[in-house]
Amino acid sequence: MTAPSSPLTIRESDESDVVVIQDIYSHHVLHGTASFELTPPTVDEMRQRRADVVGRQLPYLVAEKNGQVVGYAYVTLYRPRPAYRFTVEDSVYIRDGMSGQGIGRLLLQELIQVCTDKGYRQMMAVCGDASPPSVALHESLGFTLAGTFRSVGYKFGAWRDTAMLQRALGVGDSTHPS
Repeated sequence: MTAPSSPLTIRESDESDVVVIQDIYSHHVLHGTASFELTPPTVDEMRQRRADVVGRQLPYLVAEKNGQVVGYAYVTLYRPRPAYRFTVEDSVYIRDGMSGQGIGRLLLQELIQVCTDKGYRQMMAVCGDASPPSVALHESLGFTLAGTFRSVGYKFGAWRDTAMLQRALGVGDSTHPS
């Protein structure tokens, strides 16, 4: 008989999570095409990136299973110009070997809820290498494909595309912002 799997907990990240977050992200940088970075950022760089997100009152979440961080997700402002202030862009990364367990879905669902509650109106996703699992995850949560940018990144000896997806939050563009 198989023991039931432990429940997954989604919570706000804290500074003590940064070492694990950096480890998860480093694997994606070195072995995957979801990120177009070529060199993993240091722990200090990741600490500063997290501080920038949290300092803007934006969500930076982690998923825990059996007391271990197994994924993380956050949003940044989509673009810095003021007219974009109601639009965010999500990022979701899962520990190597843990994909397919619903971790990314739970993290992204929570990001959507938190950003909706904060009054954001649109969420963008930029899926590196137009990753079919990432595109499928986003589409399953109401995102629609806005377009594909062809051959915009070069990594691991090949040109890589990015898929752009978009999802309305709350009332979306149906009313003026307050």
